[in-house]
Amino acid sequence: MKIAGIDLGDRPLFLAPMENVTDASFRYVCKMYGADMLYTEFVSSDGLIRDITGSLSKLVTYDYEKPIGIQIYGHIPEAMVEAAIRAEAAGPDLIDINFGCPVNKIAKRGAGSGMMRYPDKLLDITKRVVDAVKLPVTVKTRLGWDDDSKIIVELAERLQDVGIAALTIHGRTRCQMYKGEADWTLIGEVKNNPRMKIPVIGNGDITSAEQAKNAFDRYGVDGIMIGRASFGHPWIFKEIKHYLQTGEYLPPLTVAEKVELAKIHLTKSIEFKGERVGVLEMRRHLSCYFKGLNNFKETRLKLVTLTDPNEIYRTLDYIKETWK
Repeated sequence: MKIAGIDLGDRPLFLAPMENVTDASFRYVCKMYGADMLYTEFVSSDGLIRDITGSLSKLVTYDYEKPIGIQIYGHIPEAMVEAAIRAEAAGPDLIDINFGCPVNKIAKRGAGSGMMRYPDKLLDITKRVVDAVKLPVTVKTRLGWDDDSKIIVELAERLQDVGIAALTIHGRTRCQMYKGEADWTLIGEVKNNPRMKIPVIGNGDITSAEQAKNAFDRYGVDGIMIGRASFGHPWIFKEIKHYLQTGEYLPPLTVAEKVELAKIHLTKSIEFKGERVGVLEMRRHLSCYFKGLNNFKETRLKLVTLTDPNEIYRTLDYIKETWK
């Protein structure tokens, strides 16, 4: 599969951009376990053009992450164009436009999946961004606003016509949020539309290697994007790749292996963000790496309240010795 000139190989796996999750340290461990394409957390176009520090910091990527895309969102065409130009200057491999985020504070002001109510404006913004930058531009979107307006099949054609290089589709409407099941039949309909020539990446409810294989085989998508299932489980990319290649499941990670992963992740978080912020932002991950361990409540509480990195490392060693 290729996005413009970016060769991602056969049946590539994408890490979905997720706010407060896909920072540089999490991207590092997902890359370590085989994610083929990475994305930054999504970046507000308004924040970029106003030089807000939090938005600017999300533009920072590293050579070992390549290929990587910077994802932007917004609802004002001029701001989106300016944001795309600034994002391009940061040196990613592509620019991705978020027309899929369903959260109220974004969608209800017309950005993210809120744009699904205004397809002509969505297309106008996309064309302006495509024309403004030299990098490939891709789009991530949903099936439509609600069950009565699933416009994705026609919209996909129109997005292709204005020049995007690939399309990622989450198999829910905006009004579904993350409830119910993702509908992959419409994703497959887009992929199998003879007019579609660009790659189509499917997203939604892929939580296992077997589900990933079924999505490739049944719906014919070019790639699969993994979002929430990677949180606390970044080795899912390795599990899926192994299953696709061999038809066999990898054995689950041992507690000792999870401890070593957590140490790497924590070290990178501190390296990228400094000790205080690095520790604070690792807490959400540390609380998930060891789900399912018996009699773990007290130790989990330590992991998410300690502030001294050395104490956290010692607690991780204690976990390795206690839950063998």
